[in-house]
Amino acid sequence: MKVLKDRILKDGKCYPGGILKVDKFINHQLDPYLMKQIAIEFIKLFAKEDINKIITVEASGIAPAIMLGYLMELPVVFAKKKQPSTMDSLLQTTVHSFTKQRDYNMVISKEYLTKDDRVLFIDDFLAYGNAGKGIIDLCNQAGATVVGMGFIIEKAFQHGRELLQQNGVNKIESLAIIESLDNCEIKIR
Repeated sequence: MKVLKDRILKDGKCYPGGILKVDKFINHQLDPYLMKQIAIEFIKLFAKEDINKIITVEASGIAPAIMLGYLMELPVVFAKKKQPSTMDSLLQTTVHSFTKQRDYNMVISKEYLTKDDRVLFIDDFLAYGNAGKGIIDLCNQAGATVVGMGFIIEKAFQHGRELLQQNGVNKIESLAIIESLDNCEIKIR
């Protein structure tokens, strides 16, 4: 997706340790027009799939997921990183955050993820694949089917795609694939 790749090169910042900061337009300050273009691209990539629910993880996946849900007229559920006191019947898994370097529990109400769901997972980044693996676990617990996964940016050098494929996800689409961040130089495929 050329407009996204151009924006990453223009406004993205690289930090040591394989960190790409895109908070100017994706995950802190948001560019709604870019989010709409991203959602439209995901629609093209997943148009032939039988999907009835979009799932993401709070917080950075919510913006692209809600835009996609709006355009596809599908419900959007986001996995929470803390269990609310009002949630008593839940699915739960533990996920390691690369960005924050800690483990956290990810929860979804059993009311909003069931065996009847055919899920498309949308997130801002695919790095090591930990969030996606957590979603796979939650879907397995519910008996739901993961139809596909879509990511705005994939860091190919962190091999998350391979982990997700090993866990049974056949359709993975990324709109921009980062080949390398060596020497803090952004190299896009």
